[in-house]
Amino acid sequence: MSQAFHADSSDLVVKEVLTWDLFGTASRELAQSIADSDFDPEIIIAVARGGLLPAGSLSYALGLKLADAINVEFYTDVHETLPDPVLLAPMLDTESIQGKRLLVVDDVADSGRTLALVLELLREMGADARSAVLYSKSASVVAPDFVWRRTDEWIVFPWSAEPPVVAAAAESD
Repeated sequence: MSQAFHADSSDLVVKEVLTWDLFGTASRELAQSIADSDFDPEIIIAVARGGLLPAGSLSYALGLKLADAINVEFYTDVHETLPDPVLLAPMLDTESIQGKRLLVVDDVADSGRTLALVLELLREMGADARSAVLYSKSASVVAPDFVWRRTDEWIVFPWSAEPPVVAAAAESD
């Protein structure tokens, strides 16, 4: 199994920390802003990996069963990225989203380049794609349609705060 890199932000003094409890509150508040809008999504599309948990919680909060994911790699470490976001396999089932109202969900619109890539791709396929993020940063090239909070600090999410677990035997080596 290939293991993804873990960005260790323990040396950062100033950062935004999202706890599991606050994530629950953020999800409900973000869902309420979407429900109160004039946009009625049919399908939620998570931007994997960071958008998987927010998308799942929004799916439940909005009562939407249809969900899928698109895999994009961009960050390689704290404040370090690839030159451009890269789509990874497996690819999204594009035939089933044509002409649909999609809510694209990610954890953060940092540079916004990942979100811009995904939105452009989905719109080129004939979907009405809108975006929702927990956090948006001022440097983002995309203004997400729905945002829970704005910050320019590094964000520590509860699902990525700790390094990946390894087999107990590997820890004792």
